[in-house]
Amino acid sequence: MIDVSCAVIIKDNKVLSVQRGQGRHLGGKWEFPGGKVHDGERPEDSVVREVAEELGLEVSVLRPLTPVTHSYPDKTVRLLPFLCRIEGGTLHLHEHQAFRWLSPHELGSLDWCEADGPILDEARRILA
Repeated sequence: MIDVSCAVIIKDNKVLSVQRGQGRHLGGKWEFPGGKVHDGERPEDSVVREVAEELGLEVSVLRPLTPVTHSYPDKTVRLLPFLCRIEGGTLHLHEHQAFRWLSPHELGSLDWCEADGPILDEARRILA
């Protein structure tokens, strides 16, 4: 099992979504930004580091959300989501090919990674 932290970043009642780059595992699918938790790293530190590396944004963790375990054909991931707020930086895509800020009713309009489904539902409840 691979532990992956991810950030549910809300700004102006919209959620940040990012599209995985082509040629990568699940390329073209949409996800919440984040990445693998390193050995000995706290998940909340991981999400702050990953968002900075991938997007150039400084975020603070507001609170943890409900973890999700999902098995893909080639691996099992445990997503550790955190509600986050932007504290600084400028959004630049270093690993993703696109981003969108989505309102609650727009969240279902994209082709999301399967593991993100339960987190989408929780994000909708937060925004309601």
